[in-house]
Amino acid sequence: MKWVRFRIKTVTEAEDIIISTLYDIGLEGAQIEDKVPLTALEKEQMFVDILPEGQEDDGIAYLSFFVEKKEDGSLEVQGQSTDKEQVVEAVRKELEDLRLFCEIGEGSITVDETEDIDWINNWKQYFHQFYIDDILVIPSWEDVKVEDREKLVLHIDPGTAFGTGMHETTQLCIRQLRKYITSDTRLLDVGTGSGILGILSLMFGARHVVGTDLDICAVEAVAQNCEANGIVQGQFDLLIGNIITEKEIQDQVGYGCYDIVVANILADVLVPLTPVIVGQLKEGGIYITSGIIDDKEDTVVKAVEAAGLTVLEVTHQGEWVSVTARVESHCS
Repeated sequence: MKWVRFRIKTVTEAEDIIISTLYDIGLEGAQIEDKVPLTALEKEQMFVDILPEGQEDDGIAYLSFFVEKKEDGSLEVQGQSTDKEQVVEAVRKELEDLRLFCEIGEGSITVDETEDIDWINNWKQYFHQFYIDDILVIPSWEDVKVEDREKLVLHIDPGTAFGTGMHETTQLCIRQLRKYITSDTRLLDVGTGSGILGILSLMFGARHVVGTDLDICAVEAVAQNCEANGIVQGQFDLLIGNIITEKEIQDQVGYGCYDIVVANILADVLVPLTPVIVGQLKEGGIYITSGIIDDKEDTVVKAVEAAGLTVLEVTHQGEWVSVTARVESHCS
């Protein structure tokens, strides 16, 4: 399969309006290239794991639109057969109309062709094996080096939706889990994602893990990653649903039966989650949280204390925070 790429040089401020305008003429799924840094809020919301170092923002953006090239050389846009020249002319007209009321920069259009685009696997160029202390995290497309064969090895394929362990919040949780897990530990992982925290907990010696997640895609991700790491069926159970608002999920998870609850989520989710999760913990149980940007630390600490837990430790890595607490006694 061949694709024709129409690439427009513009300015970052015009990205949205150009994408919207060209969507109306049948060009969809824009690929955006710019150097705009992520804001603190975007980092908190995205939990970006795989992100190459960016250059200084210069205000320039490139928007690429891909159209499949048929065997006869024609293109199909909005169900109509067309060619490169007609698409370019349509794009040029829309850009010139936009110039009348907004700044779009250079607005130049380049056209090239590409063979099959492996949309799913292109991101793999950014993810390579790495270490979390003495743990080797490695994807399936790389081999364990001879010198690493005695290390604790976590095989993880994040796919396109879930974390890899590269993010600071995940690493903060992993270090805390390692401190508190014993051979008797029953653990609840809220917001399981790829399953990395639950899987490592089992590798650290935990007896059983229950995970919850809102995304049905987590089922396949966790299953694949459990298989890759030799986690046998029955060691890691996953429930899909919202433990904060769904009584059915709370009932299925169970009450007063977990030695550790770990939640690597957003600070704004941890606040309503914490008073709920106290009911799932045993007395003396440990609550490990992260996903907290540094300016939300006090908010989460206050929520933890308000739920009747005792804060044991607050740890930091970069601009991220982990709060670890203990249930001294269940609130009535």
